Amino acid sequence: MWKGVANAAGAGLLWGCIFVVPLLLPEYPGIVLSLARYLAYGLIACVLALAAVSALRRLQRADWIEALKLSLIGNILYYATLASAIQLAGAPVPTLLIGTLPVVIAVTSNLLSGSAGRIAWRSLAPALVAILGGLACVNAKEVMSLMAGKSAVSASSYGIGVVLALIAVASWTWYPIRNSAWLQAHPEHTSATWATAQGLTTLPLAAGGFVLLALVQAVSGKEWLAFPLGPQPLLFVGLMLTIGFGASWLGTLLWNRASQLLPTSLAGQLIVFETLAALVYVFLWYQRPPSVLELTGIALLIGGVVLGVRAFQAPE
Repeated sequence: MWKGVANAAGAGLLWGCIFVVPLLLPEYPGIVLSLARYLAYGLIACVLALAAVSALRRLQRADWIEALKLSLIGNILYYATLASAIQLAGAPVPTLLIGTLPVVIAVTSNLLSGSAGRIAWRSLAPALVAILGGLACVNAKEVMSLMAGKSAVSASSYGIGVVLALIAVASWTWYPIRNSAWLQAHPEHTSATWATAQGLTTLPLAAGGFVLLALVQAVSGKEWLAFPLGPQPLLFVGLMLTIGFGASWLGTLLWNRASQLLPTSLAGQLIVFETLAALVYVFLWYQRPPSVLELTGIALLIGGVVLGVRAFQAPE
């Protein structure tokens, strides 16, 4: 039990790092951070693929196309929108929006499932109310600052950042549902093989994305970034390799181990370690403690996620 909790906590600590990277590299657009992270992950997947050649050869053309879709939406689009949201709206609000994913995914799955597997909405009501209340508390201070003209970000930047964060939530809601459906339909393939396949498809997407960005920059005449490595090359490369290995590969490895050691109901709730770790890192970066209102919002969010996961696990 405790080994499983420790692995889940380790995964959360690693995943939380991706929320701070956009603050450490504010000169780099979110799309660049996303492409670089998954370029690093794709290179790591190439090494892992050497030990899984025979398993990968059993994948069909349709499987590789599906892996490509999952990599594009669940990896590159997700982190590009999340990183941009953090840079535009600040880190706390996007972080907490992402923290609602366990319940958002559960609600979406409930909507898509047949009547036999659907849970009563009244069972979800307490969780949804708690999450909405938590988001209201966390947003209240920033909204009041915007209305008073005292916010560090403009109203337009804040609004665009929130929209991008919602797109990130939508993409990461679509990804696990679609990914789970493929795994259930193809029990002959292991989860490790499928993860490696997605890493391999991420590599050409990330490399092609960099080429496309360079072409767009050349045609437009606007220098968004000094290619190829930008204004802080050593920090940029170091952070991308770190999260490419740590967050994308090691974090997933630790989470898989936790899932093997813990009951499903407990493992699902422990995904909140990611949100908690991200918020700790963010407030350390801002060098300030969370306000009472923000602490209340965090508590409500965690409580809502736990209530939501429990509501879905109860039928089991």
